[in-house]
Amino acid sequence: MKLKSTFRMHATWARSLAHAAFFCLLSVPILRAAEPTPLERILERTARHASAFVEQFSDVKCTERVLQAKLGKNGQVEQKEESAYDYLLMLQAGGGELLLEESRLALNAVGHNGNRPLMITNGFSTMLLVFHPVYQASFEFTLLEDDVLEGKRHARIHFRHVPGARSPAVLLLRGREYPLDLEGTAWIDEETGAVAKLQVGIPSGMEDIGLRTLSGEIRYVSFAFTKGAQHYWLPSSATIDVETPRQHWRNIHRFTDYKLFSVSATSSVQGQP
Repeated sequence: MKLKSTFRMHATWARSLAHAAFFCLLSVPILRAAEPTPLERILERTARHASAFVEQFSDVKCTERVLQAKLGKNGQVEQKEESAYDYLLMLQAGGGELLLEESRLALNAVGHNGNRPLMITNGFSTMLLVFHPVYQASFEFTLLEDDVLEGKRHARIHFRHVPGARSPAVLLLRGREYPLDLEGTAWIDEETGAVAKLQVGIPSGMEDIGLRTLSGEIRYVSFAFTKGAQHYWLPSSATIDVETPRQHWRNIHRFTDYKLFSVSATSSVQGQP
């Protein structure tokens, strides 16, 4: 009898405990995921845009015109070379890596003095890869005040490379690669995440290898190959300045005459000068 009474007492306690637990469960507020911040929303859209950019850019070919110049102390051009290329960006995917290779077929090269080498700059057309999902974790981002660019308001995001993290840009010097700690600002369409302009550089010089400053400005524009067709965001120009303790170079890349490569070799649109 005592065992039975004891059992009943435990059962009653258990039922009371169950009711209490149910009451507590109803009393706990429902936890919801925090709303993304304005910066997080823009970064998410820009990551999607950067992914689409890689696919679109590797789907076209264009004419790349390059002006390589060596400047004097007064900013005057001391030496220059103008070249034109058939340009194509090739995409290779593998192992979660983003492998891009630029293909250039020379059309002409004039004004070069072979005894005085000029600076070669490649890859700046794809600098918006700092926002690509592969590289975004390698940067710290800060939302700045909006700015008007070509009559339209754009969000501005400052980015800074995390030292030691993977970098989308390297300096090739005497056969050795030096990853660059990039820092800069991007002008972004807040609704679509499209990058219209990038200003980029390195926050401090690399004096140990003879690099005092590196800066660049890259612009992107929207193209539609036929009326009502999908718009492609593609590079329009890239200007790169590099200074060493004794020399100053400036290279200007302009991308024009875009043509669909894999779909049609005849549909084209004239790029901006």
